[in-house]
Amino acid sequence: MHRDKLKPILFSIIGHSTKEELKRQIPRDIVSGIVVAVVALPLSIALAIASGVGPEQGLYTAIVAGFIIALMGGSAVQISGPTAAFATIVAGIVATDGMSGLVAATIIAGVLLIVMGVMRLGTLIRFVPHTITTGFTAGIAVTIVIGQLKDFMGLTYPTGTAPIESMDKLACVVQNLGTLNVQALAVGLACLAVLVLWPRVTERVPASLVAVLAGIALVSGLNLNVNTIGDLYSIQGGAPRFVMPQLSLDLLRQQLPNGFTIAVLAAIESLLSCVVADSMISSHHRANMELVAQGTGNIASALFGGIPATGAIARTSANIKSGGRTPIAGMVHAVVLLAVLVLLMPYAALIPMPCIAAILLQVAYNMSGWRNVVHICRTASRGAIAVLLTTLVLTIVFDLVTAIGAGMVVTIVLFMKMVSQETEVRGWRYYCDEDSEVTHLRELPRAVRVYEINGPMFFGMTDQLNNISVKDFTRVLIIRMRGVPSLDSSAMHALEDLLDMCRERGVQLVISHPNDQPMRAMERAGFVDQVGRENFLPNIDAAIARAAVLVDEK
Repeated sequence: MHRDKLKPILFSIIGHSTKEELKRQIPRDIVSGIVVAVVALPLSIALAIASGVGPEQGLYTAIVAGFIIALMGGSAVQISGPTAAFATIVAGIVATDGMSGLVAATIIAGVLLIVMGVMRLGTLIRFVPHTITTGFTAGIAVTIVIGQLKDFMGLTYPTGTAPIESMDKLACVVQNLGTLNVQALAVGLACLAVLVLWPRVTERVPASLVAVLAGIALVSGLNLNVNTIGDLYSIQGGAPRFVMPQLSLDLLRQQLPNGFTIAVLAAIESLLSCVVADSMISSHHRANMELVAQGTGNIASALFGGIPATGAIARTSANIKSGGRTPIAGMVHAVVLLAVLVLLMPYAALIPMPCIAAILLQVAYNMSGWRNVVHICRTASRGAIAVLLTTLVLTIVFDLVTAIGAGMVVTIVLFMKMVSQETEVRGWRYYCDEDSEVTHLRELPRAVRVYEINGPMFFGMTDQLNNISVKDFTRVLIIRMRGVPSLDSSAMHALEDLLDMCRERGVQLVISHPNDQPMRAMERAGFVDQVGRENFLPNIDAAIARAAVLVDEK
């Protein structure tokens, strides 16, 4: 592509219309990228440990996936990497199927994300109700808290005890409270206090970095008996290296459900992050391109030893607040983390485990959205509350797939119930009293009966059509459909039954004012030909006139 043609496309992607604006913005993006890298460093390490993998693998993810998604993504300010939403899922896959299972699931998720983007499914995110996203996000936060209690309190489990499910982890915590390490708990509380109080001092230096330094100083300076990362993990420095995965058809088939879960969660999290970013800088992201970028980034992350990645709302917000406005900030963030990985990674061995747990507890608190949960429970309908609590509880007790599936089923059932209640089938009333206060009535022959349907005609309301009745003297039945926006196959079948009933009683059916979609559905079903196209009229007056002619003929 010619350079002059490429420039407008580049400027539109990064959000600047002139070269001068871009030159002024680049230094800000470089600074913002460095700031975000400082924020992402302890988080990436902590989230990797929470996911059951080595601390360096969190940095692999932030570097590889973070760079690729920033380069290709549909949002100019999105920062991607490991997130808390994946921690429980990844930990479960690693515990049961090992790293080979995680690599397979991540690659499957990447492929699915790319397919979703190519098929332009990015806008489907709006069909996931707010109550479901709120419920599983709060549920994930609770699972993270449960998973970090062991390290935060310095508990010791019997040899061979490695619980996977959240309820099993909680049971182990309760059973082993007698092994509480007071020194570890003190370090955890101190780091948590730093995380809470430091932003009141300044927000220029990330609280998580200060908490890490404070934790190292406490444990090393006072020689406390507290586990550090180096005590539990073998840390590998150096740049991430490409590893050819050993995949088999059986492994891919086995990991397909996990891959689907990761893909759905990555799509929801990344697009929600884009929406938040748009609201902060008054921009518009490209949802389908973001899905393709997320898919590509996840595949690359798996091939370079990383874990699943998605857009991180907290890091994206930090990027925006630091002045980042182009993808350069996200790419600089990845490059800075690469430099840290190569030069400083051995020092990560000094970070105390209670400090990592404290960071994750704060992450869980921030992502829980408990105020939003309380607000919904106070103000929403009982159905919405049921969806929220169902999703939340099932996320904690079982898994995310079960929670989202059950939440969607409950939502669909409640939606169908609500829509069916909005659909009304009522017959016209006949006023014969000369002193009636009702005026402007249409003159209707005695042998003509009119029913009006308002609302969508679908399988949830077909029983209402059974309420349509005719008298012995009725010769024409008019169905007024101006208030029917849509009609499905079940309602079509009910209309055919109504036509059969009319034929048995010698009644002619007339349809008034059918809208486009119902008319097309009736044409496809052959219903129009059965009734007679001449008996489909554009308005009620024409339908009554047609009915009068039919009555005279009869």
